[in-house]
Amino acid sequence: MTSFMQALRFSFSRLPFICRRSRTYSTEAGAIERVISAFRSVSGEEGVSVGSAVREQHGRDESAHRCRPPDVVVFPRSVEEVSALAKICHHHQLPIIPFGTGTGLEGGVGALQGRVCFSLRKMDQVLDLHQEDFDVTVEPGVTHRGLNSYLRDTGLWFPVDPGADASLCGMAATSASGTNAVRYGTMRGNVLNLEVVLADGTVLHTAGKGRRPRKTSAGYNLTSLFVGSEGTLGIITKATLRLFGIPESMVSAVCSFPSVQSAVDSTVQILQAGVPIARIEFLDDVMINACNHFNKLSYAVTPTLFLEFHGSSKNMEEQVSITEEITRDNGGSEFAWAEDEETRGRLWKARHDAGYAALALRPGCKAYSTDVCVPISRLPQIIVETKEDLIRNNITGPIAGHVGDGNFHCLIVLDPNDPDEVERVHSFTERLVRRALAMDGTCTGEHGIGLGKRALLREEVGPLAIAVMQGIKATLDPKNLMNPGKVL
Repeated sequence: MTSFMQALRFSFSRLPFICRRSRTYSTEAGAIERVISAFRSVSGEEGVSVGSAVREQHGRDESAHRCRPPDVVVFPRSVEEVSALAKICHHHQLPIIPFGTGTGLEGGVGALQGRVCFSLRKMDQVLDLHQEDFDVTVEPGVTHRGLNSYLRDTGLWFPVDPGADASLCGMAATSASGTNAVRYGTMRGNVLNLEVVLADGTVLHTAGKGRRPRKTSAGYNLTSLFVGSEGTLGIITKATLRLFGIPESMVSAVCSFPSVQSAVDSTVQILQAGVPIARIEFLDDVMINACNHFNKLSYAVTPTLFLEFHGSSKNMEEQVSITEEITRDNGGSEFAWAEDEETRGRLWKARHDAGYAALALRPGCKAYSTDVCVPISRLPQIIVETKEDLIRNNITGPIAGHVGDGNFHCLIVLDPNDPDEVERVHSFTERLVRRALAMDGTCTGEHGIGLGKRALLREEVGPLAIAVMQGIKATLDPKNLMNPGKVL
C-alpha cells in the first residue's frame, strides 16, 4: 500500500479516493490461470499479458483512486475478439474492466478485485468517414487528437475536447465534454450510434446496425443510455460521431477582471446576449498564477477569462464587439489577442495543462480534481462561495472551469501525509457538491461518478432513480461482471 493511501485511510474511511470491494466473485485458486489459455486462443500470445508492469499500468487512471491491478490484461483486435473474450469471462464469472487511455479522473478503470482488463488500444481504426453527411465511425483505440489529425485535410473536425488525448469511445463512456461544449455540446449530443459488447458477449447496435441519422424518434434512446455508463453496462467497440465544418476563422482572447464576481457575471451576460461563443473558460487568480509559472506566461494575476470566437470575419466582428462591451462594463481589461494558430495553441495548452500547473504549486504533494455543474444563473454565487470556502479552510485549490455551461473544477493540491489537511479537503469536497445540489446542479458535469461520487449520486437523483438504474444494470448484466463497483 502506498503512503498516499495509508494517509488517506488513516484519516477517514469515507474519502472519495478510496476503492471499496464489491461482491465476491470466483475465488477458486487458479481460476484466472485456467482461462488464460482460452484468452490466448482468441487473441494470441501477444494479446494476453500477466506482467506486473502491464497490469499496474492498466489498474489506474489519472485520479487519486488506487486499487489492486487486474489479474490479466487482454488486447483484443476486433469486435469479434471482444465478444469471444467476454463470453469466456461470462462463463467463468470473471469481472471485466474496459480500458481506453487511462485519462479518467474518478477511478473508473480500477480493478476492485483484480480479474480481467480489456485494453482496447489495438482497435485503432477510423472505419467510415462520410464527409457529405458530417459523420464518422471509429474504434475505441482512436483518440480525440488522432481523429482530428485524420480529418485535417477534409475541412471537418470533431470539437469535443476534454484536454487529455482521451479515446473517443472512452469519452462516450464517461459522457465527456470540455472547453468547446458551450458551442458544440458534449459527447451525449454528438454520438449517433454505438456498437456495444454486452456482458455475455452479445453485440448490440444501439440505434440499429449501420444507422446514422442526424435525429430519430424511434423507440427508447439506447445510445444515450450507454453514453455515460462508464463501462458498467457493456464495452463500447464502435462509435458513430457527428462532425462539424472547420470555422472560416478562429480567434482567442484573454481578459482579466478585478474580482471573481465580475468575471463570472460577464460570462452569464455574454450568454444571455446570445453570443455564440465557442469557448469561455474561467481561471481564478491562483490558477492563472500557476499557469503563468508553469507555461512561462505573463498574464495579470487576477480572475481571468479565456475566450474563443468561431465564424466568418463579419460574424466575429459582431461577437467580439458585444463581448468587449459586456466585459468592459464589468471592469474587465482590454483583450489580449491570440489570432494565429501557434499563439492560440499556446494559450489553450496553458488551459489544458492547468492540472499540472496546479500540482507544481506544491512540489511533492498530490492532486485531486473534482467538478460540479450548476445552472449558469447560479454560477457567480457558487464560485464566490467556493473561493471563500477554500481561503477560510487554508486549502490550495485553484479554480478553473468551463463556465459557459456552468461547469467548474477545483484542482486541489494536498499533502497526503497530513491527516488534518486530508480531512479538511474531504469536508470541503462534500460541501462543494452539496452546495451545487442545493442550487439545482449536479455532483459532476463531466468527470463521471466512478468510485468517488456514488453516495453523492444517490443524494442527487434519489432512491427511486437509483433503483431504476439498478434494474437496468441487472437486466443487461445480471452477474454484475461489467466494471463492478462503479457508478452504483
